[in-house]
Amino acid sequence: MLSKDILKDVILSQRESLDKMDQGTHRDIDIKISDSFALLITGIRRCGKSTLLNQLFHKEKKGYYINLEDPRLEGFDLSDFTKLEKLMKELYGENGIYFFDEIQNITKWEKFVRYLIDRKEKVVITGSNTSLLSRELGTKLTGRHIQIELFTFSFKEFLDIKKQHPSKESFEDYLIKGGFPEFIKKENANILHELLSDVVMKDIAIRYGIRNTAILNKMAIYLISNVGKEFSYNSIKKMLEIKSVQSVIDYVSFFENAYLIFTIPRFSYSYKKQQVNPKKMYAIDNGFCYNNSATFSKDKGKMLENIIFLGLRKKYKTIFYYQEKNECDFIIKEKEKIIAAIQVCYVLDEHNKEREINGLLEAMKEFKLKEGLTITFDQEDEFLADGKKIKVIPAWKWLLE
Repeated sequence: MLSKDILKDVILSQRESLDKMDQGTHRDIDIKISDSFALLITGIRRCGKSTLLNQLFHKEKKGYYINLEDPRLEGFDLSDFTKLEKLMKELYGENGIYFFDEIQNITKWEKFVRYLIDRKEKVVITGSNTSLLSRELGTKLTGRHIQIELFTFSFKEFLDIKKQHPSKESFEDYLIKGGFPEFIKKENANILHELLSDVVMKDIAIRYGIRNTAILNKMAIYLISNVGKEFSYNSIKKMLEIKSVQSVIDYVSFFENAYLIFTIPRFSYSYKKQQVNPKKMYAIDNGFCYNNSATFSKDKGKMLENIIFLGLRKKYKTIFYYQEKNECDFIIKEKEKIIAAIQVCYVLDEHNKEREINGLLEAMKEFKLKEGLTITFDQEDEFLADGKKIKVIPAWKWLLE
């Protein structure tokens, strides 16, 4: 429990710091803050959650801000929220929006947030992954939240911060450097090396009490080195000599919860088969993979596929890959219906065109789609195949649509 004077000093000094803080590049995200639900901003470390919170705070012009990771708040507990609320209203008036940064540091914080929501207050929350993985924050609010997943910078945001124009040259730069804000500004690989260490050590090893950090680090490198490739839990078990399949399942889940990787299943009408069939994996950021894996940079096709997956994942929750006689990279499902089939190919040429188009066509016929999309590095075309329209578009143009 903290004294009123300490709380007041922290509130005032944090507000002063917030007003002086660089608001950074504005994100290309439409965010609405409503009552009855807390707005929960989640995402991997260092993707810009706190900066986005700052931007929202200044956009709204009236609000109450507190960063609960401040060391001066050591000893802050659930009962202090009432004092905090009263002080904020005294200092900044009634009817402001509540902005809580790093809220997971306070035990039972969700009780106070639910209390605010029940009173129709507007609440915005971010949380890092140190003591509570950001995806788990939502489970504390049991349906009383709207979640915004924040990713690393999009191509458009990358162009804004680098002051570049859209072209295949600027896209190639983005393909390699990715979108972590601090790395884009400083281009220091140590930033991404430390991020990997933080995810492995703080988000997973400490969080779940895993002592064998060497195997965790080895698995992280393996996962980000194999984006776009099929895997099974058993194959990883054998490859990395891990004792049990369940451990592999758990570790992959931990990395997914930390937003380091994403997995997608092979399409099947049977949910059971979706779980049993090999999955494919993708990673949070190309620059992160490029600077932490020796093999990722050698396969530009997989680098492109990862970028396209991230572009899709920002828009759609349900993504599959399709494989029967041939393979199609991405199948998009929305409201119980398959709405798109997408193939990714760095260069479409005489050597691979038949294979790539056949995979796309097979998926289009299966799901009765009239049009299919092939995304390349820099080719643009449109043609008919078996009476179906195939559109070919450069990745850099597609990302800006």
